Amino acid sequence: MFTGIVETVGRVLSVERDGELVRILIEAPQIAEGVRVGDSVAVNGTCLTITRSNARSLAFDAVRETIERTALGVLAEGSRVNLERAMRADARFDGHIVQGHVDATGRVRSVERQGADVRLAVETSEAFAAELVPKGSVTIDGVSLTVVNVGEDGFDVALIPHTLAVTTLGERKPGDPVNLEADILGKYVKRHLERIVGPGA
Repeated sequence: MFTGIVETVGRVLSVERDGELVRILIEAPQIAEGVRVGDSVAVNGTCLTITRSNARSLAFDAVRETIERTALGVLAEGSRVNLERAMRADARFDGHIVQGHVDATGRVRSVERQGADVRLAVETSEAFAAELVPKGSVTIDGVSLTVVNVGEDGFDVALIPHTLAVTTLGERKPGDPVNLEADILGKYVKRHLERIVGPGA
């Protein structure tokens, strides 16, 4: 489990294809010494397992299913990625419950400055948009955010200067693909109501 509070931004050193596997090597000295092989790390919101590590870098294997269902397929040497280690049981819980299981991908629709804040609008499927509520939580590329508005095919969030400074969201531009995860609590409530009342509840 994760919280959507990004610990550091890493840099992709290499992306290599080995059959249906994609091997991703990421430079991340800020967290590399605190993890070991087998640990989970959210890479742009996607839960991946460390397969190799040293004091400066982490290696991950992504299967075809992961590449097809997330935006990790666009990563290349030099790409910057949001990283978060799995939450410890004795840690303070900030953000919201994030599983690292990407529900959908979306595309940045617009990025507009409003004073000190930036309004980021994301285009996504109607099915994913239906999982969101204004003032609810959503994860974009592993960053826990509060939904401002929701439409039939998208939503927007407000990014404060701190978020822009410590994540990759400040680099996003219209057309960029992003990983999305809806709030797990909302998904459980929706599923329960559908069982009782039926679809569309």
